[in-house]
Amino acid sequence: MDLRLRRVELAFAAPLQTAYGELRSRELIEVTLTDEEGLEGRGEAAPLEPYDGVSVERTLEALEAYRRALADPPEGATLLDACRAADDLPQALAAIDMGLWDLAGRRARRPVCELLSSSPAASIAVNASIATTDPAAAATAAAAAVKEGYTCVKLKVGVGDDEARVAAVRSAIGAQTALRLDANGAWSVGQAVSILGVLADHALELVEEPVEGLEATRELRERVPVRIAIDETAAQAGALTARVADAVCLKISRCGGIGGLLAAASLVRSSGADIYLSSSYDGPLGIAAALHAAAALAPLPPCGLATLELFAQAPPASLRVSRGAIAVPSAAGLGV
Repeated sequence: MDLRLRRVELAFAAPLQTAYGELRSRELIEVTLTDEEGLEGRGEAAPLEPYDGVSVERTLEALEAYRRALADPPEGATLLDACRAADDLPQALAAIDMGLWDLAGRRARRPVCELLSSSPAASIAVNASIATTDPAAAATAAAAAVKEGYTCVKLKVGVGDDEARVAAVRSAIGAQTALRLDANGAWSVGQAVSILGVLADHALELVEEPVEGLEATRELRERVPVRIAIDETAAQAGALTARVADAVCLKISRCGGIGGLLAAASLVRSSGADIYLSSSYDGPLGIAAALHAAAALAPLPPCGLATLELFAQAPPASLRVSRGAIAVPSAAGLGV
């Protein structure tokens, strides 16, 4: 199996303010796998160092190790297991996993979701992401999203005047639209108790990663009247079955690909928590892979997969949001 790599940089339409800093662009690594018959499968590595601590250089190092493993895998080992044995880095393994699923779908002339489920969903509801820190601008953007058909709005908090921004957005979207907050672990338990005690008055669907760590999340959940989800904390050992949150946000990159995400979803559901999928500002290949996984796991709450809309470059037509949902690609493989 031949492996080719290409670095890609996508600029955001406007700088994104997060609890871990400002993002102006996104660097990704696209991979192409070519089998002995010349058929190609594509995948994408999407490390985000401020978020997951993994650099592009570290990911490239792992992918170079995979080049050797793919060319001459140990006898009896699957290609993905051979790569994992060479360097067990989820962000890099995700790219190989995607490429292998893309290849499998192309060989079978079927979309990946049909290889994962006998009755995959045809489309996935997604949330609108509001990144601006200005309350008036956030309210305007949220109202526009509702008019476009979104039923869930996600707002970054832990930056700027959270109370004013949340109040403005709730007023703009009305009572019927779900309002989800994401703090990226910005608060201590004490801060979160105080802040969420106020913000809870705005009928929140859930608050994602208000604090960091399993014990902090467990303590907070017992002290606030809102549903709590974990995201970054889900990467910690034992987190998927720890029963510290009402929901768990799963990501293709952190789970090591489609196969790893489906396994993680099974563990979370066995613990009684809900799941939804999200993007770490992935490119088109990563979003497509997540849509196929979501189609196999449906029904799900709205997923955070509309992030291609945040880039300056328009998303592929097959991945555009329509009335608050994205159609699962129907072409063979990942369909991108």
